[in-house]
Amino acid sequence: MLFLQNVQTAAMQVAVLYVLVAVGFVCDKTGLYTEKAARLTNDLLFYIVTPAIIIQSFTTIAYTHEALKNLLLSFLGGTVLHILAIVIALPFFRKGEKRTANVYKFACVYGNVGYMALPLAAAVLGEEGVFFCSGVLIPFNIFAFTHGVRLISGKSTEKTGFKMKWLFLNPGVISVLIGLPLFLLDVTLPRILAEPVSYIASLNTPLAMLMFGTYLAQTDLRKMFLRKETYLVALLKLIAVPSAMLLVMRLCGITGVLCTALIISASAPTANNTVMFATKYGRDTAAASQTVAVVSFLSVLTMPLFIAIAQL
Repeated sequence: MLFLQNVQTAAMQVAVLYVLVAVGFVCDKTGLYTEKAARLTNDLLFYIVTPAIIIQSFTTIAYTHEALKNLLLSFLGGTVLHILAIVIALPFFRKGEKRTANVYKFACVYGNVGYMALPLAAAVLGEEGVFFCSGVLIPFNIFAFTHGVRLISGKSTEKTGFKMKWLFLNPGVISVLIGLPLFLLDVTLPRILAEPVSYIASLNTPLAMLMFGTYLAQTDLRKMFLRKETYLVALLKLIAVPSAMLLVMRLCGITGVLCTALIISASAPTANNTVMFATKYGRDTAAASQTVAVVSFLSVLTMPLFIAIAQL
């Protein structure tokens, strides 16, 4: 019964995503909001909306010693998760054009730890599980805006090499550097700032999915489920990564809410911002959009399965 409830929750989240994507698809076909306009929107997501999400995640958590301990545990777990995913994806997608291969690598590593993981954590684990999953967002953004930028942009091999300033001068890390002191000092933003941050952060999922829909409108949907690379991404992201994470936690003796929350994050499908990063750095947006769509669809069954295993 619990497994079926988890399937239902995951299916509902995916269904909502697909409705938003369908709206973007129709908007592109009717010329109301086209792929060209979506590319302009991408910078808004990259530089404004994503930082607002990160800052909001820190300012909505009340500081206590227990909260700090849990935040550190989830931060450590999220860090291990992304290192494992990077290592697992390393041997794959070495051939073919970098503009497409790097998208697939990114899709294997970075999961939808916000929109997909948080609702499932709330349904299965309650407030404590949501807190642990929220903590994973911090290493997710740090890795995405450092390793992820380096990977998907290809600058490490195509230009002058990786620059240390990328570790600090990017929207994700700057936002963490702003948000973390606010949490540690238990600062409550005044309403005149808190509400705008909240409004801007809430744009993330609808804007990203509308963009996603415009890119799908430019691709051959009949071939979407025929790309073999997409299924390899799904195998790595939905099976190999959560399996490796589960093994590490079993070896370390980690059980309970923390274990399940980290497995929920580890088993989340490919992140929506795969499309955002592909757009930002001129990569294959069709491959990015199709991969997110297919992997999200398949996750309806795999996420509840790993949640059930984690709770054994």
